[in-house]
Amino acid sequence: MTERRETVAQLAEPVVRPRGMLPHRVLLVRRARLYTDGQTLVLRDQRLRERRYETGPGGIRRAVLVPPQGDLWEVVARRPAERWGTLVFRGDGDRDVLSVPLAEWLPEGSAVGVAELSPSECLSRTGLRAVVKTLGIPLEEKPHGSQNAIGAVRPSDRGAVRPVRAGHADLPHWHGWARGAGLFAWFVGLVVGFAADSDWALTMAAFGLFLIPSVDGVLRAQGWWRSRTDVAEPSVVEIRPRPAAGTQTTRRFLRTAVVRVTPGEVVLTNTIGEERRLGRTGPHGVTGLVNLVAPKIGERLGVEFRDGAGRARALLPHRYWFAGPGGSERLAALTAALGVTAVDEDVRNAPDGDVWWRGHPLAADARRMSPMEAEAARKETDWHRSVIGGKELIVVPFLALVLLTGLFGHTVPVFLAGLLSALTVVAVLGPALVGSLISRLSLDTVRQSTLESSTHRAEEPESL
Repeated sequence: MTERRETVAQLAEPVVRPRGMLPHRVLLVRRARLYTDGQTLVLRDQRLRERRYETGPGGIRRAVLVPPQGDLWEVVARRPAERWGTLVFRGDGDRDVLSVPLAEWLPEGSAVGVAELSPSECLSRTGLRAVVKTLGIPLEEKPHGSQNAIGAVRPSDRGAVRPVRAGHADLPHWHGWARGAGLFAWFVGLVVGFAADSDWALTMAAFGLFLIPSVDGVLRAQGWWRSRTDVAEPSVVEIRPRPAAGTQTTRRFLRTAVVRVTPGEVVLTNTIGEERRLGRTGPHGVTGLVNLVAPKIGERLGVEFRDGAGRARALLPHRYWFAGPGGSERLAALTAALGVTAVDEDVRNAPDGDVWWRGHPLAADARRMSPMEAEAARKETDWHRSVIGGKELIVVPFLALVLLTGLFGHTVPVFLAGLLSALTVVAVLGPALVGSLISRLSLDTVRQSTLESSTHRAEEPESL
């Protein structure tokens, strides 16, 4: 593995980009790539380190698309990263060299369901099919239910190193190890402290528990800092919402949602701060815009970003993005920046009302590219409910109560244990309480857009 320290440069297509992710992992979305360099397959991570795989003798010989194993709904629930299967690059002796879960490399993966997208189509949308074609290696697509699964031990694999897995976890490995070590230290320290009557062991237990919210804070601060100091490509055009007058919107939507066009990519950030990137050329890049129109009344409903194969890759509700003052000019600027021709297309059997996108394959995308309901927005942006797990908000403070009485202890170790326990409660409940108050009192309050306020608020800076 080699490490590159230069800034991220524009790569020649085909380039495969990660799925959209929340702000604490946004650097991965901006930097990690899978692409070709001549006849070499290159896997790049968020630190710009590269793994290079040559094709031919001693390198990659072919690619195999292995569909999800077992019941589809079980895969979605238990192994979401494998819901469209895995593309495996194999070398000599049918040895697995690199496995690429398709769901991890589909930018709109969180906005489209398995019922609307087959593994074969997902292979094309990600750009992996184009990558395989560029490498000039054969591609085999196994039927659903094939037993030749990833990681299965074949005679040729015995004693071999497991293949590299090109996956993107919502949380980095160091985060899980640190939290696990903290929980282990809490348990051991508590047992030793009460069994051997050791005050310092109780301090160790309290410190271990304090480590759990601490690493959460470090990760979130790290993501916030890196997302703002990362050197990014200049935007050709930046589009922010222009809601129609009288439309109910939220401050979160107006501040956060944005579409940027850079020289090489289309960058979409939705209401909850999730960022994803699409290419601008090739069969899997954005090569067209479609204005969806209600056939009976001629009203524009939404704007679809479509790729070279005519597949919808993103969906913006027109009412919230282009129906306000200056909205038509911004749509024209977006079309010009992409260098495409916008066309109109009737939407048949579209439900009446603001939520016209029900039944659309990208309905989830339209929902997140709109002013979301307050409770839904809080749930999807809350650290514990959307990333860690809501139960921790109760469990960790409850565990801290065991040593909280140490604040009234008469020895320094016991007092430190109580102090650390108090800090743990504050570190867990404090950010959650502050975030909820900001959401309820400011970000997610519903307001009526006016011509003046829509124009002013649409210019507010992005806030992830």
